[in-house]
Amino acid sequence: HWLQEDSTPFDPTSALSGQAPARAQLLSKASGVLAGLPFAEAVFRELRCHFRPLLPEGSALTGSRSVVAELYGPAWGLLAGERPALNCLGRCSGVASMAAAANGVARQQGWTGLVAGTRKTTPGFRLAEKYALMVGGAQEHRWGTDALLLVKDNHVVLHGGGVEELVSAARSAAGFWRRVSIEVSSEAAAVAAAAAGADIVLMDNFSPEALHKAAAAVKASWPHVLVEASGGITLSSLPHFLGPHIDVVSMGCLTHSAPALDFALKVLPHSEQGGDEWGAMEAWEQPPP
Repeated sequence: HWLQEDSTPFDPTSALSGQAPARAQLLSKASGVLAGLPFAEAVFRELRCHFRPLLPEGSALTGSRSVVAELYGPAWGLLAGERPALNCLGRCSGVASMAAAANGVARQQGWTGLVAGTRKTTPGFRLAEKYALMVGGAQEHRWGTDALLLVKDNHVVLHGGGVEELVSAARSAAGFWRRVSIEVSSEAAAVAAAAAGADIVLMDNFSPEALHKAAAAVKASWPHVLVEASGGITLSSLPHFLGPHIDVVSMGCLTHSAPALDFALKVLPHSEQGGDEWGAMEAWEQPPP
């Protein structure tokens, strides 16, 4: 799909590149965390190009022009895969870098809870962005609506019953294996949800002061209940939401606001194309040392 949206059945520029084999390098141009190599490799393999990573996934990028991977294949394949592969690398590395930065903030504060993403992902790109969160050290949170029964504010409005009745209905719908999370907007609702048997109390859009007070109230009587904080939390505001009673902080900005990292593909001139030093093609299938 990524290749189809970037090219037509006949690409007139392919006549300029031809079928001759060529060599290229993938270069990083920004600092951050490297992520997305499996997706870039899949793009080029689809185009009959060999892909050899030179840095492991999750490597720290310094901002200097580092060679991330080497490629060898038909010239038209290298050029056809260039933009889709760079887009995957840039987007995934941006998300991984943001996740790593959030984790760094949390650890600097001495907080031992979990930083997580949300379902606020780019349509059609959730797999890659959820993967990038994990490369950066964050939790992916739930993949879809069936992984965790999360009762949000609109469910509460549509259900129309009290919290105890709502949790009971959610528990029946969840079955024996899904956990039940209830989104709340006040301390009273948080306590009621915990008392009714929720596994997770999601405190959404609380101020830091109200959050820590409500979380302490829940943990005082139900220490096993997980407390999750969410709602507009950014890297700069994150320290204010960390505390001893908070188990998880979920941040939509890790995906929807992560700036893409800059990568480039450089086709080497004929004088640098090389020959036998590339070795047998089998060597290209081996992981980097």
